[in-house]
Amino acid sequence: MGYRRNKEALALVLLLGAVTAMAQDHKKFVVVPKGIYEVGKSTSTQNPLRKVTVDSFRIAIYETTNREFAAFVAATGYITDAEKQHNALVFEPGLDEFRWKNDSTAYWRYPNGVSRGGINDRMNHPVTCISYRDVQAYCTWAGVRLPTLDEWEIACRAGTHTNYFFGNDDRSIKTYANVWHGHDHKKADYSDGYMYTSPVGHFKPNAWGLYDMYGNVFEFCTGKLTPSERPSIAHARGGSWWCSSSACHAFNSYSIGQVHVHASFSNQGFRVVEK
Repeated sequence: MGYRRNKEALALVLLLGAVTAMAQDHKKFVVVPKGIYEVGKSTSTQNPLRKVTVDSFRIAIYETTNREFAAFVAATGYITDAEKQHNALVFEPGLDEFRWKNDSTAYWRYPNGVSRGGINDRMNHPVTCISYRDVQAYCTWAGVRLPTLDEWEIACRAGTHTNYFFGNDDRSIKTYANVWHGHDHKKADYSDGYMYTSPVGHFKPNAWGLYDMYGNVFEFCTGKLTPSERPSIAHARGGSWWCSSSACHAFNSYSIGQVHVHASFSNQGFRVVEK
């Protein structure tokens, strides 16, 4: 009996060690040096071409995963906006362009609604169906923060000045990002292996080793586009699995999206910066 207990204890230690190692792996960061960087685009009124000065910062190479968010909820008992308000917006093939479906059962554990299954086999996918307010709560608990709009773009560009960190031709996007390749959203698109989210780090990184800067999920950032912007508005960047060349097309280095701070979408997530 003692041998069996010791064997079970050893198995538990090994399991916990593997889980810890996996969690740590998803907390790797890249250092972006202090300096003057070019951001924006000459033809954009929302994000005009300019130079900005930033201090050095360390940004996560991966988007925050379901596993990491689950640890936060387990430690704090936190209840997300989607769970309180039952207002998460999800997608299913057949909807008209830019149309989303309200699913009262959807939240981070069931990001596409209960009928489409949970995250048990997708713990290394980015967490979704979380609001900007939820993300701020996670960051406070984890001792991290969101990147600013400028920091995100600098990290995404990785020293480039083109529309994408791989050039100006978006036909190479499938190598670097989980996006929608169908002509429209009437039929499911699995052409890159995934209709919804993909595991973080599945596609190729940019030159600085950052994965999923385009596609997979939109990533929340801090900052406002104008000083008078309403405090109820939050911004996100990078596009998502839903974005295609004919709809949204935000999987680039310069576009900036916006969403209400309490809104929860099944294509919305985040990555963090060390404080």
